[in-house]
Amino acid sequence: MILAAGYAKRLWPLTKNKPKPLLEVKGRPIIEHIIKHFGEISEITEIIIVTNSRFALEFEQWAESFGGETPIKVIDDLTTSNDDRKGAVGDMLCAINEAKIDDDLMVIAGDNLFGYKLADFHAFFREKRASVVACKDMLSIEEVKEKFGVAELDGKGKIIGFEEKPAKPKSALAATACYIFTKADVKEIAKFIEAGNPPDNAGDFIKWLANHKPVYGFVFTEKWFDIGSFENLGKAREEFDG
Repeated sequence: MILAAGYAKRLWPLTKNKPKPLLEVKGRPIIEHIIKHFGEISEITEIIIVTNSRFALEFEQWAESFGGETPIKVIDDLTTSNDDRKGAVGDMLCAINEAKIDDDLMVIAGDNLFGYKLADFHAFFREKRASVVACKDMLSIEEVKEKFGVAELDGKGKIIGFEEKPAKPKSALAATACYIFTKADVKEIAKFIEAGNPPDNAGDFIKWLANHKPVYGFVFTEKWFDIGSFENLGKAREEFDG
């Protein structure tokens, strides 16, 4: 599942009439760089893109022109603006219900570019037999301070603490918006929403899940670009090497 239902207001006017995942980096849309990695994992049987009513047609047209061997399904979350958006967790649940997902599920934000191999991430998931989160080692506490969700891991890689944009981080591990959830944990997403938890931030769900289920952090040091600003978009266009 690729999360692509945001309105990217920090990148306006660039994204006022164009979804952020379809912005180009190194000659192709961001989303195509993400999908390129999926070929590393034979177990991926379908690509689901969850977007909003403003951009659903554009994604459908892109998917038709893109082709590819893996079927692509575009799901419209029926929102039309930043004011009525469902949030990352809300969109996950929307797509799970719409597509009737009852399987292990990989979820990646549509503005996430990374240099590690998804095959390695998937192998880590199979080894742990539990839900996993990709965590970029930023090498410095100052690099994550008040910027990212920060994971604290034990010696076996299990998440034992998670804080969203902490002022005093306990590690330098930035949780990226790349997850694999077990079939059982996919069902936990509905429980999280039903319990009245905020649906905006996937990090809140990870923290909640890790409090009662084993969740592991896959640590990588390769390049990672979280394209949320003009500065980060420019950096990706200069430094990302596909």
